[in-house]
This record gives sequence, structure tokens and C-alpha cells, in this order.
Amino acid sequence: MHSRDANTAFANALVDEWARGGVSHAVIAPGSRSTPLALALVRDDRITPHVVLDERSAAFFALGLAKASGVPAVLLCTSGTAAANFHPAVVEAHHARVPMLLCSADRPPELRDVGAPQTIDQAHLYGLILRWSHDPGPPDDTVGAGARWRALACRSLAKAMASPPGPVHLNLPFREPLVPTGEPLVDAPGRQDGRPWTGTLPRAATASAEAVTVLASLVREARTGVIVAGFGARVDGGALDRFSAATGWPVLADAVSNARRWPSVVSTYEALLRSPGFASANVPDLAVRIGAPLTSKVANQWLDAIPTVLVDEYDGWLDPPRAAVQRIVASPTSLLDATATTLAADGASGRARDEWQAADAIARRAIDALLDADDSPCEARVARDVAACAPEGAQLVVASSLAVRALEWCMAPRDDITLYANRGANGIDGFVSTALGVATATRAPTIALLGDLCFLHDSNGLLGAAARGVDATFVVVDNDGGGIFSYLPQQDLAEFETLFATPQRVDLVAVARAHGVDAERVTRAPELPGAVKESVGRGGVRVLVVPVDRPSSVARHQSLWRAVDAALAS
Repeated sequence: MHSRDANTAFANALVDEWARGGVSHAVIAPGSRSTPLALALVRDDRITPHVVLDERSAAFFALGLAKASGVPAVLLCTSGTAAANFHPAVVEAHHARVPMLLCSADRPPELRDVGAPQTIDQAHLYGLILRWSHDPGPPDDTVGAGARWRALACRSLAKAMASPPGPVHLNLPFREPLVPTGEPLVDAPGRQDGRPWTGTLPRAATASAEAVTVLASLVREARTGVIVAGFGARVDGGALDRFSAATGWPVLADAVSNARRWPSVVSTYEALLRSPGFASANVPDLAVRIGAPLTSKVANQWLDAIPTVLVDEYDGWLDPPRAAVQRIVASPTSLLDATATTLAADGASGRARDEWQAADAIARRAIDALLDADDSPCEARVARDVAACAPEGAQLVVASSLAVRALEWCMAPRDDITLYANRGANGIDGFVSTALGVATATRAPTIALLGDLCFLHDSNGLLGAAARGVDATFVVVDNDGGGIFSYLPQQDLAEFETLFATPQRVDLVAVARAHGVDAERVTRAPELPGAVKESVGRGGVRVLVVPVDRPSSVARHQSLWRAVDAALAS
């Protein structure tokens, strides 16, 4: 009597449950041990498969898909070091609260710890940064196996999308034969009505009456205040604006908060808070912060001494300076909306908000005038112009290091584009793949802003990119090395160029073209908006390299702060 095929039945059951739960993408790094699950994924019409050769790039591609869609992609690799290459993206998913469903194929128990090839300890590979992990053992033909498999799939998806979302790891050992045997499958039927085997309802999103009372009381006790929106703020603009109007407080919105888009928002706070007179004259009694701390070191240092209310729907402890006097675990949108209604009767004067907005307008004119006075590119002008010229509905993905800081310095508010960044762990690795994942999930024009080292870090992400059918324009600021270090104390060290700036002298246009991607240089700043618009209009994956002279760019950025300070004084 022949054995029934457990490997194929197990893989089919997992994929069927994930598809019933809303999963629509799978990112597969090729390998042998993962064959059963890889076949199940590519043979299910509800799942779009993406084959990515490099495991690190594959993981960041899956990260981008999930960032844009809010639903994890199944991320699959074979056994051995393949799963280790997922680790950087797993770290980012953990810290950035992005759902991720990792599946590492493995050798069965009898082949572990005996010197079998391509076998490492995968069950404990990612440590404590997972929302959940499980090794179910090799699939077998036992009573109740189908129910166990389906419940496992439902649980893994629910854990990845829990509060907070994050990475889940299933280590899946398979015995040979790895390809379908042609024998009958082990019975593993799903629910007749098409529903998941185990459904999960999300946590209620409405702020409690107690939370509203506490926040309203703290606001009333403070004479002045500011509202801070950092990365991961996840707040509706209408609620934020109503809360700002009810309190009379300004909103300092990081570019990557997706809150820099409404009338109450101050976008030039980096420059304003570098003006000693303005910074000292506008210290508030209270700050209400949603999301992570701001990107700006200057702004964060100014906020460090201000009593702060932290609002986080996922119960995170996002308080590096230990300035929090109150933490509120609630949906920011629900909390701010309800509190604004409560405070509306108080009749806030709005004077502080008016003063900040007047200063913001002065700073914006000074910044624009200085940047437009010179046609040579610098990071600040590139960031400002890329954000300004992005078409309506575009996705703007910005890299960490200097690119995200330049965007924070100079991006004007926009209410018709969406921003993404890997600001959980703030790394530059995997960025090209993340941006392509965003473009794939949204099917919208995507513009990625990054530096030369970031581009080189994940040039593997361009493999096969031209054939993915997505529209993504990469604007690469080529300042010949790690430009961010020019703003740090290391710039004065004798070893600066060798150890920190690390210029690579690589032709980035040639690198892109070697991967089958169209690329060109843009050497004058006024030409960049037109080049971006043309690239987006032509579609496909393209690279625009913008050479920047690092020393002169640093000098121009420093002159920005002096220009704003002088404009405020006058």
C-alpha cells in the first residue's frame, strides 16, 4: 500500500488558508528543500508569486509589499544560510511594525546536528524580535493533521497582523520526496463556506472615555503646547487638524509621518529650532507625540526637556529621553477626534499655532530663495524638488541616512502623495527592494530617493526589476560616499574619508544598466523635476543619478539655517 502525499497536502492547506485570510503575494527565493510550499504558492491563482534570487533582497521586497498593503506576503526560502539573509528585513519589520510571514524550509529532525549539508539551527534564528514562531515538524499522515495545518496557517497570519503587527517565523521541515508523488493527498479540507479555519477579529479602535478625559485634562493644565507626528503616526488628517484647532497648538510633522499635509502643519521646524531666539521663545508646557520621535536631532533635543504625552495604539514605549509624563494606548485618530470635541467648548485662542505658522512661512521663503539661487544640486534641493514634482497619487519612498533628513528639512506639505521609509531600525540596506515592493503592491507611480551607498548596498534588488511590470524611478544622490558623516563630529578626523565617507568611485549609471535598467545623469538642479516627470511618464524602472559635491553641499545646508535665522530676526 502506498503512502499518501503529506508534503503536498500540508503546503496546499497552508496556502489555501493564507489566501482565504487575504494574502495575495508570495516572494520566493529559489531552492530545493522549499519545493512543496513553492509549488503550492505558484499553483494557487489567488497568489501572485515573485521570484527573487537574493534572499536579503527578497525579504526587503516582501517588506515593501507589506508596508504598502498592510498584509504580509509569504516569504519563502530553502534551508541553511538562506534564512539568515532574511534577518535584516526581519529586524526592520519588528521595529517598524510591518507584518511579515517568513517560511524557512528545513531538513527533518534526523538530519539536524549531524553534519548534514545546508543545515543550521533555524528554529531559533531570529531570537526575540518575532511576534511568534513555530516548527510543526515534518508533515505526516495522522488523524486530525488537516485541522492542525489549517489552524497553524490561520494563527501565523493572525500573529503577523496582531497588535502590533510584525514578523512571524514558520520553520518547516520536509522529508523527501520533495516533489509531488502522484499518490492521493492526506485529507485536509477547509471550511465549506470559504471562510478561514479560525477567524480573528481586530482589537477595537475606539478610544476609551478615560483616555479622552486624561488627555483633555493635561491639555487644559498646559498653557502652551505642540503636537508632534513622527514615523508611524497612523493618524487621520482631519482628526489631527481638529485637535490642533481645538488646542491652538501647532503640529510638527516629520516628512515620513504622512501627516505633513494639513493647514496646522509646520514643515520647517528644523530650521526654526536652529534659530536660538525662536527656539527659546517658543518652549511649550506640553508636547503630545504620535508615532516615533522626529528624524531631526535638533528638534528632538529641544523636545527632550518638555513633558510629553505619548499616544500609541500598539502600547509601544517610544520614549528615548524619558520625557513622557503620560502614555495613552489608543487609536490616535479616535483619541484626537474625541478630545477635540471635548476641548472645542474651551475656545482656544490659536495664538501659538498662528505664530508658528507665520514663522513657518518666513522660513519656507528663505529656504526656497537660498536653494534656488544656485543651479548646482545639493541634497536639500533634490529632496525638496523630488517631493514637489511627484505626480498626484505617487508613492515616495525615502532612504535613511542623509536622504530622509534632507526631506525633513525641506519638503513642503503635500496632501496627495504617500511616503514610505525603513525607519524602524533606520538602516540603508535593502532599500531598492523595499521600493520595488511598494511599487508592486500599489501599482502606482513610485519615486525612490536615496544615496549612492544605499543604492550600492542593494543593487542586487535591480535583478529582474525591469521585467516586473512596475513603475519606479530611483533618484540617487551621488555625493561620493556617506554624506551624512559630513554633519557629524567624525568629519574632523584625519581618517574621515577612508573610514567614514568611504567614497566608492563607482559609475552608478553603469551599475544600473548592467542590471538591465535605464539610467542617466542629471547634473543641474533645475533639470531634475523635468527628468523625474519624464521618467515617471515613460513608466518602467529607471535610475536618475544626481552628482553632488559633498563639501559645497554641506556649506549650502549650513547657510540655510543662517538664512532662516536672519529672516526671522528681520
